[in-house]
Amino acid sequence: MRTTLNLPQELLCEVKELCKEKTISKAVEIVLRETVRRKKIELLLSLPGKIEVEDITEELENAEIEESKRDRRTD
Repeated sequence: MRTTLNLPQELLCEVKELCKEKTISKAVEIVLRETVRRKKIELLLSLPGKIEVEDITEELENAEIEESKRDRRTD
């Protein structure tokens, strides 16, 4: 989907560099997906209840990094 956003160029370049992506679009997509994922985890961890919830954020991040690396090799 195409959309128009007014964002600072230096911020977009920093995101692209930090994500090690070739395009700003792909870097922004990664950042948005990561933000949604983290917010969902925060929401789950904040829910009251009697079940134990183990925080596996680091394991998930490592798995996503590996998946991203595999995806880049196949592109």
